[in-house]
Amino acid sequence: MRAKKSDGFDRRLLAPMMLGSVLNPVNSSVLSVSLVPIGAAFGAPPAQTAWLVSALYLATSIGQPVVGRLIDLFGPRKLFLVGTALTGVAGVVGMLAPDLGVLIAARVLLGFGTCSGYPAAMYLIRSEARRTGQESPTGVLTALAVTTQTVAVIGPSLGGLLIGVGGWRATLAVNIPLALVGLYLGARRLPVTPPAPRTDDRHPPAALDLPGMGLFAAALVCLLLFLMEPGAAHWYLPVLTVLASAAFARRELRTPQPFIDLRVLSGNLPLLATYTRALLAYIVSYAFLYGYTQWLEQGRGLSASQAGLVQLPLFATALVVSTITGRRQAIRAKLLVGAAGQLAACALLLTLTDASPVWTLLAVVLVLGVPQGLNSLALQNSVFHQADPERMGSSAGLLRTFGYLGAIVASAASGALFGQRADTGGLHHLAWLMLAVSALFLAVTVADRSLRGLGVTRGEPAPERTREDQT
Repeated sequence: MRAKKSDGFDRRLLAPMMLGSVLNPVNSSVLSVSLVPIGAAFGAPPAQTAWLVSALYLATSIGQPVVGRLIDLFGPRKLFLVGTALTGVAGVVGMLAPDLGVLIAARVLLGFGTCSGYPAAMYLIRSEARRTGQESPTGVLTALAVTTQTVAVIGPSLGGLLIGVGGWRATLAVNIPLALVGLYLGARRLPVTPPAPRTDDRHPPAALDLPGMGLFAAALVCLLLFLMEPGAAHWYLPVLTVLASAAFARRELRTPQPFIDLRVLSGNLPLLATYTRALLAYIVSYAFLYGYTQWLEQGRGLSASQAGLVQLPLFATALVVSTITGRRQAIRAKLLVGAAGQLAACALLLTLTDASPVWTLLAVVLVLGVPQGLNSLALQNSVFHQADPERMGSSAGLLRTFGYLGAIVASAASGALFGQRADTGGLHHLAWLMLAVSALFLAVTVADRSLRGLGVTRGEPAPERTREDQT
């Protein structure tokens, strides 16, 4: 039996929520220190190993909103279990990969497998908020963000340790035990039926918009393929992106049960601004995660284990910042301070050389840790307050989609600016790009007046908002 409305958040849901949400981040952070060993094993330069990053995010960018919509319609349990099982299969394939192509395919499987955890978690948080009457469950939202940061803290160091013990293949094998634990927790603790089934007679039974999902995927694949290898030779990819996007918009505006309700989304400018900030923030974050780490190993000459240890203060600082500021409602202030921190960290990158002492390497990551902790928490909380509650799963998935678009842009930029080797000149070019993106992030935040007072708790129960309420 479900708890009464006056009860608090169902704590039994926390363990599967947290584990599902970290499957993608742990693979991102572990990979950051294994790109160079993988490249050495297969004789691949950074421009080719960049596909290991983009393959994961290409699959996840498509899968997050698709699976999020399925979760909105059918509840989180089945989607969580299927995704977690696929994560384990991807770990086996990657561990046994005979060449770079198979390893990239394993990363695609991993992307689809890990895309159910975060939308499921946000769906459950919203469902519990509706059930308990708590307008802003800041403690649970903070716990979700802090868990991700905690995994990011140990990710690079864990990756370096795994490489030292079992080689780069061990960084893929780690998904097998994680998947097994996730399957156990999901089967035991997630509700069999959606926690808050909709009984509103004003809305007809929801249907699955397969054509809309297909057109969305086609547009995104064409766009991301072009971002990975931009150039005149691939002129047709932007054209296909525009055509698929136009067809997608036409479909979504005409169907009664769209995959992504563009009518509501286009009228929700604050949410669109949040997605834009996510894109910009994650370009900087992932350019640093992958670009800076490769430079530490090739430009500065550190080992994979040493590079992982240098990254440790970045995520440790982010964890501390998220924990301290998590219950504070000032979303706009967090974003402004985060923007300033990004600008400072990017400027510090321009001062590094092949002979920079270790303390300067650590200073850079300490500074970047502040926006790393503030931005991810503020963006997540923004979506929670701005999105249509009936589409919380797909809205959370879109947040991750825009974040992964930023990751792919960052990966493509790193591959293009580093070329055959991650040297100091390439790092400085990457830093200038990151500096420009950080400035744009600050401008978008300053111009967004909707952030004033966003998320401030007023003490009343959570309203039962509907699609009509938002429009």
